[in-house]
Amino acid sequence: MIIQLTANEFDEFASSHELSNYHQSSSYATLMSKYGYDHVYLGYKNHSGVLTGATLLLTKKIKHVFKYAYAPKGFLIDYKNKALVEHFTNAIKEYAQKNKIIFIKINPEIPTYKIVNKKEKIELDNTIVKEILDRNGYIKLKDNIYFESILPRFNAILDLKQYSKKTLTKTHKNKINNAKRKGLEIEISNKNKIKDVYPFIEKKKVRRNLMYYKNYFNLFNDIDSADIFLVRINYDEYLNNSKNIFEEESERNKKLTERVFKNNSEENIKKKMASDNLLTTYKNDIINATYSINSPEKYIAGAFCIRYQNHVHIVISGFNELYGSMNANYFLHNEIFKYYKDKFDYIDLNGITGDFSVTNPYYGLNEFKLGFNPNIYEFIGEYDLVINEKIYNFMLSVGLIQNEFKK
Repeated sequence: MIIQLTANEFDEFASSHELSNYHQSSSYATLMSKYGYDHVYLGYKNHSGVLTGATLLLTKKIKHVFKYAYAPKGFLIDYKNKALVEHFTNAIKEYAQKNKIIFIKINPEIPTYKIVNKKEKIELDNTIVKEILDRNGYIKLKDNIYFESILPRFNAILDLKQYSKKTLTKTHKNKINNAKRKGLEIEISNKNKIKDVYPFIEKKKVRRNLMYYKNYFNLFNDIDSADIFLVRINYDEYLNNSKNIFEEESERNKKLTERVFKNNSEENIKKKMASDNLLTTYKNDIINATYSINSPEKYIAGAFCIRYQNHVHIVISGFNELYGSMNANYFLHNEIFKYYKDKFDYIDLNGITGDFSVTNPYYGLNEFKLGFNPNIYEFIGEYDLVINEKIYNFMLSVGLIQNEFKK
């Protein structure tokens, strides 16, 4: 039997469920209510009167006529329990029919594969869920490789307890160390400083205005679950570090020069040329730091994170591309991981793509996230539970559904 829950009743059930996630919360419901969605909290009681499932349903009308519902990250039920899925599905279909809902979209946070070395797929024991959903009339939508769906199908999730800079790729370690040498500093705040992060994210593929992120932050900050991270340059430290490393490299360069005079082997010449290049780099850093030391302080990267249960989620992050050589994004993420490492178990780096080839337009994004050695999971994807097949097919035929969910 489907019953309506209060926000408190729903949050209490949701927070203790195996599939708990911040998308299935009253805070997220309140956020979406500001952007054209109505919402309702539903619970499912079995024949013994025990609450065994629940969901936040967001509802919206297309063209002010056709109402659909969306359960963000899916219903909170045991998807492997065949009887429960069947009974829950029948009950929620009955509820939807009474409320003139044409279809319900779900995208359960259920990983079906773990991807190793970018190519080897290890099947998890959740693949039975696909069979159960299919048997109960859920329509599997086309699997996406990139970011075509509402939420990413491939996610990089880092085990914070295992995280160490020592385990990173050489490239990532060098870039983090280089960022520190250039005087980058982290600022962590629970105040609404989204306006300082926004310049780095406003041109993302899925564009949202500043007010959207302000509302997003405030709603989760109200329950002490949100953090802002900002990166700035300490030019005094940048200048001092650059001078010190320039002096060290100058001494090394003198020795290499003497070595080449004594033995002009190919190896010695290569080392001398590499040292010359480093000296040029460090000299340019000194000039840059000296020139900028009296500049007004400003941020060059930032991120917005949400804490929920034992997980952290990087909602969005970005950096000023004009300062690309500062490696601020690498520094930012390393600092985020360090900050949460002792307090939480996992951090979701947000989506990656399922295409690991060098021709992938998102190759750089993939390599950036994968360089931190997260676990890569392929999730089950999106499903539609059709309530009114005739109208659903009509909406598909004229592109109403496609246009509603097109990014």
